[in-house]
Amino acid sequence: MPTFEMDGRHIYFESHGQGRPLVLLNGIMMSCVSWQPFIEALSANNRLLLVDFLDQGKSEKMVGQTYDHGIQVQVVRRLLEHLNLQSACVAGISYGSEVALEFAVTYPEMTDRLILLNATAATGWWLGDIGRAWNLASGSGEAYYHTAIPVIYSPDFYTKRHAWMENRKKLLIPLFENPDFIGAMRRLTDSSESYDLRDRLDQVRCPTLVVSCQEDYLTPLKEQEYLAAHIKDCHHVILPNCGHASMYEQPALFASLIAGFAGLPQVKFDI
Repeated sequence: MPTFEMDGRHIYFESHGQGRPLVLLNGIMMSCVSWQPFIEALSANNRLLLVDFLDQGKSEKMVGQTYDHGIQVQVVRRLLEHLNLQSACVAGISYGSEVALEFAVTYPEMTDRLILLNATAATGWWLGDIGRAWNLASGSGEAYYHTAIPVIYSPDFYTKRHAWMENRKKLLIPLFENPDFIGAMRRLTDSSESYDLRDRLDQVRCPTLVVSCQEDYLTPLKEQEYLAAHIKDCHHVILPNCGHASMYEQPALFASLIAGFAGLPQVKFDI
């Protein structure tokens, strides 16, 4: 099992393919396993690097400890150092996009390109209260599921794919009843409480792609509009009829946007 150490803690990662490095960062409930359907497409022309943050998947759990996104930023830095990589394209979805953005402002020299899917510059009252609702529901797997999961999807997808959602429910409720998993989820959720990069967005130095979803009710469109307006070299794409879980609702488009932007050569036009 490929791991590296950071301050005595074991971090799990995966490397797939060859080429320019592309680091893809997990959403809050995800792990490296979540990317399995995308590995072939995203490693066809890039070296795809996956990593479980602390408190995720096969990485070490932070039982009894509190932290903020800064520790996950250091996980990404140590991953690149462990692999002797000077820089990479860094992409992330949701929680992972926030860590990706903080990595880019902290280590601009290590960030070739930045891809932010379903991102926000800060945890405001809306997102903060949603996180607090998740934590309050964490005593029951079923309550946690119904509090956290439906809002991740667009209403149209949730309705049309109801049988798929019911199968997801059967898988997720036992997981949400696991005290180790839900304890990690509470810590990950709490780690976002202090997240605020609004006064540091001018420190992003690389070409950036911001991807919004028209029916994202966790990180609404105006959050990405703010990012696009305050990051200098920024491109903004809006996916119609799609909720926060863009990787499930629009998988082909999701993978195409990441692979395309990560592999795009540096092109400059004289106009």
